[in-house]
Amino acid sequence: MSLTSPEPCATLPREPFTLPPLPAAMPSSPPDVSQVLLPFGGLVGREVDLDAFLQTLVDRIAITLQADRGTLWLLDPVRRELFSRAAHLPEVAQIRVKLGQGVAGYVAEAGEPVHVPDPRGERRFFADIDRMTGYRTISLAAVPLRDAAGAVYGVLQVLNRLGGGPFTEDDTQKLTAIAAQVSTALQTTSLYQELQRAKDQPQAPVGYFFNRIIGEAPPLKALYRLVQKAAPTDATVLLRGESGCGKELFARAIHVNGPRRDKPFVKVDCAALPASLIENELFGHEKGAFTGADHRMPGKFEAADGGTVFIDELGELPQSVQGKLLRVLQDREFERVGGTQAVKVDVRIVAATHRDLPRMVAEGKFREDLYYRIKVVELLLPPLRERGAEDIERLARHFVATAARRHRLTAPRLSVAALERLKRYRWPGNVRELENCIESAVVLSEGEILEEHLPLPSLDRPLSSTPPESMGPETREAPGTSGEAMLLLPLAEVERRHILRVLEAVKGNRTAAARTLEIGRNTLSRKLKEYGLADEG
Repeated sequence: MSLTSPEPCATLPREPFTLPPLPAAMPSSPPDVSQVLLPFGGLVGREVDLDAFLQTLVDRIAITLQADRGTLWLLDPVRRELFSRAAHLPEVAQIRVKLGQGVAGYVAEAGEPVHVPDPRGERRFFADIDRMTGYRTISLAAVPLRDAAGAVYGVLQVLNRLGGGPFTEDDTQKLTAIAAQVSTALQTTSLYQELQRAKDQPQAPVGYFFNRIIGEAPPLKALYRLVQKAAPTDATVLLRGESGCGKELFARAIHVNGPRRDKPFVKVDCAALPASLIENELFGHEKGAFTGADHRMPGKFEAADGGTVFIDELGELPQSVQGKLLRVLQDREFERVGGTQAVKVDVRIVAATHRDLPRMVAEGKFREDLYYRIKVVELLLPPLRERGAEDIERLARHFVATAARRHRLTAPRLSVAALERLKRYRWPGNVRELENCIESAVVLSEGEILEEHLPLPSLDRPLSSTPPESMGPETREAPGTSGEAMLLLPLAEVERRHILRVLEAVKGNRTAAARTLEIGRNTLSRKLKEYGLADEG
């Protein structure tokens, strides 16, 4: 759930919550509170599924305090409300309380722990929550979560001691010790970073982080659910979408949330390599395989044994190599270049492309059997222009903060005019283009990012230097639209225009353009030739 979730008073259907089994016989004393985070220490900050991590954390806190339920509340600095971020709440999706409202709200406002042996007659107890959930609170304890500066940013709460009896002052002290551990863990996550960003920029919508992916547009939320289903398996995944829309981030999310998270994640960018070297890069070579091969060299598949191979720009894979990749998918074996002995390998394959693979299959440019074998799970990533204005704003503000930290600058404000310009623009280069645009504006601005600081084409001319009369009929504007807002372009044309715009911005320096586009210079040269543009050096 995000800080911008719908109002919580509506009851939403959820799967029944099942607490992990407790020991058959309750120990005479609770488990050592110092062990609460021990099994999860290695997972913190490693892009694991934050929702699952927090829920498991609450489970362990409840077991340690011998409580029936536990709740992790976080402070929404924009609304000045607490919201349940992870909780044993099978009845509702989320609960929000005002700062100062109820025991949790009091603890957040006063910054002091509270234990309530009996809520009857307790003025700080907020009975409306029990009425909403149908749950009867008999006793509770709550303590604040503090950051490194001592500021309260959340609350840990437990309800109803198992076996009867109230929570005691001793329980509150133990919960306080646990809260110190939890706070240390949470401050390494992107969720905490977003809470801090929201405090500094309360006018902005709060971003939703999924494994370091920012956004909560409906198409993205659907993708998050698919990733959560596919990641725990070994299924081969194909990510499709335009260049710059975050395919590598999703590939990493699949890896780190799966059973191979402790093994290597190895990337191969087919577009950054000459076709003649891709086979050697993937599969390695034997000694003497070619001139200069004076020793055996393992390839990426061997380097990733036990882990995940991410094949980026799969559509650039030469047909001569496609058959060897198919063999890996089918039999988990291959032969090195110049070799005759089969090499067994245990890897998961995640591939990505911006190419239209079905069209390439129809044109005979991509093997049909490989296409069907590699798209066991196919995820289509939406372009930035289809994610809505709020996601653009979330990303823009995040990139402002990131660029300011990178260049050791004070983060500038985004002016209203600049923000509106960002929202109107079509972003043919997607998130990568937005990030580069914001970084440039942060460097060039002085305290406030104005519209003129944004390195974007003016609204009164085409997206590239291509003269209007040379545009084909497919580039004409839809009736009743204006400027760039509704240009209908093939993907290849969008890519061509973006490359031209980047080249124009760097004054024709192809090395700088390749760096900005995050592709190899050879790839840039090849693309310029594909588009009929001379590579002049």
